Amino acid sequence: MTIYIITFVNTKDKILKYLKEKKVSSGRDLSDFLGISRQALNKHLKALIENGDVVKEGETRGAVYAIAVTAKPRKRIRKRYALHGLEEDKVFSEIALLSHLRADLRENVFDIARYAFTEILNNAIEHSYSEVGDIEVMTDQYNCSFTIRDYGIGIFSSIHKKFNLLDEHAAMGELIKGKTTTMRERHTGEGVFFSSKSGDRVCFRSHRINLIFDNIKGDVFVEQKRFIEGTEVAFTLGRASKRDLQEVFREYAPEDFDYRFEKTRVYVKLFQREYISRSEARRLLTGLDKFKEIVLDFKGVASLGQGFADEVFRVFQQQHPDIVIKRENIIPAIDWVIQHVVDNNI
Repeated sequence: MTIYIITFVNTKDKILKYLKEKKVSSGRDLSDFLGISRQALNKHLKALIENGDVVKEGETRGAVYAIAVTAKPRKRIRKRYALHGLEEDKVFSEIALLSHLRADLRENVFDIARYAFTEILNNAIEHSYSEVGDIEVMTDQYNCSFTIRDYGIGIFSSIHKKFNLLDEHAAMGELIKGKTTTMRERHTGEGVFFSSKSGDRVCFRSHRINLIFDNIKGDVFVEQKRFIEGTEVAFTLGRASKRDLQEVFREYAPEDFDYRFEKTRVYVKLFQREYISRSEARRLLTGLDKFKEIVLDFKGVASLGQGFADEVFRVFQQQHPDIVIKRENIIPAIDWVIQHVVDNNI
């Protein structure tokens, strides 16, 4: 009887073995050796570089790769803090000093990281009712990221209970709109909103909900995850990002509004895919009377009832004539329903 021994070697292992033999290799040589496209190769190389296994020298087509024997490991700082009386700016200064953030990051990336970190940590200090918070800050060749975790009430539960909403999913919708805060006397609710817009990817996870702002794709997603206590916020921004914090502010607090936060975007699909009734419209519109411009993004919405459209585009608009309502990513059938209401309102 002949026994065959089959060994499975994944692509990353092949790359590492090849680089150990060749010492240095171009992307083209690696691609030819593996028989895969450069695009597929880059995904594997990026993972290996982020993991500290491979180092890259040079840019674009002139880049070469080698085993990261002498490469600097990615920097990671992990600390637990007692939240009572904690000052978020001092925490950031301490961690930035330990991880050399100012030296390693572009000025615009450093400014965004500082803003988002302090806003999100302040939210945990003042809203979570958690005794401690865990903080992790990491930089690698591609990204600067941080995670802030508390073990308190949970961000969606807090909003849900404060505003007597239907459930935590409704609270998630309020958070996306902006200007939502459970301490109106001390906060405007803008910090979390602008933080969610300033990173490449920002995730708010609490209980079973994971709310993901993907600002590279320009979209927002929701996942159902296993239950966790409290709130975990994960923020990632590319070290080569050209995003400017002031541009983020100007988009939602433009000069036309005296640089006040008066504009918001509502991703309609996150509430549900089909809208029929006026009560559904009123729920969607809750809190939007605080803004001067509302962008309703209908991407992924399959159908719309005339009652819903009438409540938004006639009733609400008549009650708030100074508010501009814009609509984007809308299919023709839904646009017709809205336009029918608008035309009859003239």
